[in-house]
Amino acid sequence: MGHSDGEHDRDDLSADDSPWSDGVWSEDDEGSLSFEDSGEGSDAESDEGEEEAAEESDSSEDEVAPRNTVGDVPLEWYKNEEHIGYDISGRKIKKRDREGRIEAYLKNADDAKNWRKIYDEYNDEEVQITKEEAKIISRLLKGKTPHTNVDPYPDYVDWFEYEDKGHPLSSAPEPKRRFVPSKWEQKKVVKLVRAIRNGWIKFDKPKEEPNFYLLWGDETDTADNKRQGLSYIPAPKPKLPGHEESYNPSIEYIPTQEEIDSYQLMYEEDRPKFIPRRFECLRSVPAYEKALREGFDRCLDLYLCPRTRKKRINIDPESLKPKLPSKKDLRPYPKTCYLEFKGHSGPVKSLSVEITGQWIASGSSDGTIRVWEVETGRCLKVWNVGGDVRRIAWNPSPDRPILAAIVDHDLLLLNAEVGSEEMQMRAKELLRIDELAPENDADDKKPAVKWVKHETLDGITLIHHKAVSNVDWHFKGDYFTTVLSKKHSHHPFRKLPGLAVAAAFHPSQKMFFVATKKFVQVYDLEKSMLVKKLESGLREISSISIHPGGDNVIVGSKDGKLCWFDTDLSTRPYKTLKTHSKDITSVTFHRKYPLFASSSEDCTAYVFHGMVYSDLNQNPLIVPLEILRGHSSSDGRGVLDCKFHPKQLWLFTAGADSIIRLYCD
Repeated sequence: MGHSDGEHDRDDLSADDSPWSDGVWSEDDEGSLSFEDSGEGSDAESDEGEEEAAEESDSSEDEVAPRNTVGDVPLEWYKNEEHIGYDISGRKIKKRDREGRIEAYLKNADDAKNWRKIYDEYNDEEVQITKEEAKIISRLLKGKTPHTNVDPYPDYVDWFEYEDKGHPLSSAPEPKRRFVPSKWEQKKVVKLVRAIRNGWIKFDKPKEEPNFYLLWGDETDTADNKRQGLSYIPAPKPKLPGHEESYNPSIEYIPTQEEIDSYQLMYEEDRPKFIPRRFECLRSVPAYEKALREGFDRCLDLYLCPRTRKKRINIDPESLKPKLPSKKDLRPYPKTCYLEFKGHSGPVKSLSVEITGQWIASGSSDGTIRVWEVETGRCLKVWNVGGDVRRIAWNPSPDRPILAAIVDHDLLLLNAEVGSEEMQMRAKELLRIDELAPENDADDKKPAVKWVKHETLDGITLIHHKAVSNVDWHFKGDYFTTVLSKKHSHHPFRKLPGLAVAAAFHPSQKMFFVATKKFVQVYDLEKSMLVKKLESGLREISSISIHPGGDNVIVGSKDGKLCWFDTDLSTRPYKTLKTHSKDITSVTFHRKYPLFASSSEDCTAYVFHGMVYSDLNQNPLIVPLEILRGHSSSDGRGVLDCKFHPKQLWLFTAGADSIIRLYCD
């Protein structure tokens, strides 16, 4: 280690000593290195090695004291710090900047001796190993002895002489004493047992734990908490004093004389327990007059009052929210008011869109029925029916432009007078009525409905015995249903569990839905029997709408709740949405897109995304999309009806402010 490079230029080392290659390792005058293994070496070489070892013994690296002055401190403490420790004066010893991999690669390419440099972490410096040390390291890596003159497998020298040295292992059997218990050990154990019984040998007795415990001990004392095997419940801590208990509180904490006098008028339970006062110094603060009483009450509470442990679950409220898709991914949907239809002088109570989407009919309490052109907002036709129009419905057949409107207590079938002349002639023929015999029941009872030609208009009036509240057409346009405001309806549904509120036909099957105040009953028209009864759990149902697929139903109520029923899943609501603050007046599905809407008397209309999947194992997806505002309140009423366009993503709303609004994306 202490030789110069010139003295080692002529040394030869074995190729086995090189950790990088099996070839020759040479070092010329410019810094290249060569090693050639010479086995055990000659006597001359061994003498030369001994002389070199003697020369370098004075300058051995092992005798040099460590240059690190931080002391015997683990360097892991300063792993993430910029310094490696502190010197004797207390100043930080900065770490030396370590070079990166690119600098190390370039230095290794430029300097042939760079591979012999290693980093001394304790002294924070780079040390260059000598050729002798490199040779030793190379031999150690290969599992050889550090020095070449050591024979790892010397001949065995037998230092002892014995008779059977040709057979070193004896084959004599084991003696019997190795298997029989020792009688001397038995005697010794008997002596110890006799001494313990006679009390000659005494052991230290275990310390007995005291039976008493701290009644108001701190909960951190775990030894006292495990008394009698019961679960320890720490006592509730008293309320700490605040600013008002200070001897010199701020002015805002000190009550005025009027406030102090008002305390006397309060009940004793409502009076403040402590009235703040101000003192000049702490010395002038008198003793607290209730200290003894409050301390005694505290002791009674701790001793007599039972305590229970309440477990609280730390749950992030955000994790409880359902993961719904973004509104941007569900566009388009109606959210902007595009057009207003003005012409009515009273609240617009009902809307109905023609099946082609070209016309819209509206009924108002001003006694008029109007037909509008959707694209332009032009009022095409006005009929003065002379009564309050509470509900209106357009025939779903495109060849039959007939309107069914509830005027006061009766139903009016009216020719809309739109479309081609052929369609209008067909509608007139359907509405032409001759002298019809009254329809009698099988029991010779009073006829349920009386068909009468309207006196002034081109239509038919259906006179009912009770007031009609709702009307709905069959999807083929051949039948329609009416709901009476009393407990009475057509023959198959004479016995209802409550007052009928709304009714609707199934979009594709021979099924009929009748909504009472609490339930929705599903009837089979072909068999005239009850199929299913849906329990809403609402205070009072106000409206109903059937999904175009027919398996899902939405119901609006007068307490602002909207229920979604999956009839294949259960008779109870799948989802109940508390959306509106007032009564829901109407709910409706879109015929083509996964949208449904609700209107309320709080002057708002809600638009929802309602996707129904064909996979029966996947529940419907319901996402609130938009709140539509714009209608003003009139006599405490807001939006009275809402309907979707049959083909476009448009929503029509009718308000008590006599305006019809069209919302689009």
